Amino acid sequence: MLQDPLTLYKLIVLYMLDRVSFPLTKAQVGDFIQEKDYTNFFTLQQVISELIDTQLITATTILNRTQLAITDEGRETLRFFGSRISAAIKEDIENYLSEKELALRNEASVSANYYKSTSGEYEARLTAKDRGITLVDITLSVPVKEVAEAVCENWQKKNEAVYQYLVEQLF
Repeated sequence: MLQDPLTLYKLIVLYMLDRVSFPLTKAQVGDFIQEKDYTNFFTLQQVISELIDTQLITATTILNRTQLAITDEGRETLRFFGSRISAAIKEDIENYLSEKELALRNEASVSANYYKSTSGEYEARLTAKDRGITLVDITLSVPVKEVAEAVCENWQKKNEAVYQYLVEQLF
């Protein structure tokens, strides 16, 4: 076992991010680590922050969700030190990712963001991807910030139905 628990937690995060072909959100990583009682929320935030600072992972924040992805340097680190993660922990990670892959992928592959355009209106940009391929990329112009926020929130909830509707209408 490792002498420094923070090192183990970092390796766990790297291993999780390496085992998926899409970014995981901070919340998704946190759900697994806290569900297994490996550490608490505050320690996990420190671990993620240090991984970002050392450029072993990247973080992209869109609205209130931060997506994490492993970098090449993170993969190299994992290659050298991954054997320090016990087989039991690796099995826990594999089981978690296997059981929740579809839900994790769907959550990570749908994004919504808004910004104020040069015309003074707000634009809500809504995207859905699958395995890196953009399925839908829609930009809606709306008059006020509150409507843009609502559009983004509803996209998170209704993107599958909207995509299905578009396919039915356009194909």
